[in-house]
Amino acid sequence: MPSSYSYSVILEPQEGGGFTVLVPALPEVVTEGDTEQEALANAEEAIRAVLAYRRDQGRAPPSDAHPEIRHVTVAA
Repeated sequence: MPSSYSYSVILEPQEGGGFTVLVPALPEVVTEGDTEQEALANAEEAIRAVLAYRRDQGRAPPSDAHPEIRHVTVAA
């Protein structure tokens, strides 16, 4: 039976529509979808693929990352 892992994701709405998903613990996972649900489903698929690749390389799944969002003000 496969192990279960849980990862934090960043879901970014895009100006032209759709969403981009980033996974801080797995920086190689960047995906998108037309809807939030599609973007998250694509992220699940990409995460599974990356974890399978890591397993094939003898690498353990990483722990979840807990990014902190901060605001930076700049004059331009």
